[in-house]
Amino acid sequence: MKTWQDIDSLDNRNEAFMVALANLIHAFAFPYFRAEVRGLDRIPHGRALYVGNHSGGFITADSFLFGSALIRERGVQEMPYGLGHELIVSLPGLNPFLTMLGAVRASAENGRRIFESGHKVLVYPGGDVEVMRPWRDRNRIVFEGRTGYIRLALRNDAPILPFVAAGAHGTFLVIDDCRGFARLIRADRLVRSHVWPLTLSFPWGLTFGPPPLFIPFPSKILIEVLAPVRFDRSGEEAAADGAYVRRCADRVEGLMQDALTRLAAEREGR
Repeated sequence: MKTWQDIDSLDNRNEAFMVALANLIHAFAFPYFRAEVRGLDRIPHGRALYVGNHSGGFITADSFLFGSALIRERGVQEMPYGLGHELIVSLPGLNPFLTMLGAVRASAENGRRIFESGHKVLVYPGGDVEVMRPWRDRNRIVFEGRTGYIRLALRNDAPILPFVAAGAHGTFLVIDDCRGFARLIRADRLVRSHVWPLTLSFPWGLTFGPPPLFIPFPSKILIEVLAPVRFDRSGEEAAADGAYVRRCADRVEGLMQDALTRLAAEREGR
């Protein structure tokens, strides 16, 4: 296996590796997190843009749990390509692992190429801001006003397939995202991040800044795929209409927030 793979190539994906990893996750991670994945029967055939909420720092357990269930129940061909943060997909050590799973650099062009290849696309619009959101916001969808995912769906005439996870942000503790400090040190230029979190994790304890890989706490994780969201307009003109894009985003985020609130209440016994 190469030690570094082209982050724009669609040819790195290794489906045998994906299936093997899905089986390992099913055997060990599902019982550890007491995980449930629901709604896979709502996934339509053909193109679609998976839109998820992002949790858990660098150990996004919900992503792997969702992928495992999807592969085992719907087949590896239904696994989407993921548009990922350029820095993360490029990291030595992580790069070959992520690209074998179908991760590519996040860009509108790569999204278009994936759709044209006949596959689905996965995005996490909240990115760094959501994955490092403070504990107090663990049950909130935090997309920070980002609407590029809506434009991607409209330009490619793809329905949005929201999926929501509750509990994955309990695998470690973000005390605060320290955005002010991130601005002070220009973290957006240093590491393309708008946050510089203060976290508590095992075995590292209290850490300041991007946390090292940690052993996740066994937080119960519930994941649900929602019904596809289709829009009455599509194409370049719709994607260029800022007010329309914002309304579409508000609709998707509202549905996801309702689902996250419901799932969080269920797992917390409310």
